[in-house]
Amino acid sequence: MIDLHTHTLFSDGVLSPSELVYRAKKHGYTAIAITDHVDHSNIDFVIPRIAKLAKILTENYGIFVLPGAELTYVPPRLIREASCECRALGAKVVVVHGETIEEVVPEGTNLAAVEAEIDILAHPGHLSDEVALLAAKNDVKIEITTKSKHGITNKAVAKIALKNKAKLVIDTDTHEPEHLLTKRLIAKVLSDAGLSIDFFEEMQKNSLEIVNKGD
Repeated sequence: MIDLHTHTLFSDGVLSPSELVYRAKKHGYTAIAITDHVDHSNIDFVIPRIAKLAKILTENYGIFVLPGAELTYVPPRLIREASCECRALGAKVVVVHGETIEEVVPEGTNLAAVEAEIDILAHPGHLSDEVALLAAKNDVKIEITTKSKHGITNKAVAKIALKNKAKLVIDTDTHEPEHLLTKRLIAKVLSDAGLSIDFFEEMQKNSLEIVNKGD
C-alpha cells in the first residue's frame, strides 16, 4: 500500500516520524510520504529534517519513505514559489491543502495548486471542471481522502475528476495511528465515493507514479 499524505509531530500529528513509518510498515505499507503542514514560517525547518530522516528510515525499516510537505493556507499567488522552495529543500512530494468544505481555505487555492504543478491536490472540496481539467493536463493527482470530515465531498470529487480525466489517489491525511490504511477502510471509502474496490489498484498505480518520480 502507498499513502502519500501523512502528518507527524512536526506539525499536528501525534507520532514521531520514526514511529509513524514503523507503524505503517506493520500495516503492510510499501511506501509512505511524510507531508507535514508547512508555510513560509517553517518550510526551512521541517523539510530538511524529514529529508534526512527519510533516508535513514528507508534503509533500516524496509519501506520507501518520501520526504514531503503539505502547503497549508499559503496565499494562492505564492503557492508556486512555495512549492519550488519545498523541492529545493528536499521534498519529493508536494501536497496542497485544498478547499475542503470542512475549513475556511483561501479561495483560489485549488486552481493555484494545479497551476503550480504540485503532486497532489488534497481534499479539494467542491472540485470544479476547470481545476480538474488543468489537473489532468499538468498531471496533478486529485485526492480521495479517508479522513471522514474532509471526505464528505469524495463522491462529487471522484465524479468531476474522472469526467475530466484527472488521476485519483487515495490518501489518509493521517494524524494518529488509527488513521492508517486498512482493507476495511479502503473498501468503505471507495464505496462511499461511488468507486469499486477494484479501482483501488488504479489509484495505487497513480500514487506509484509520484513515488517513481521522487525516487
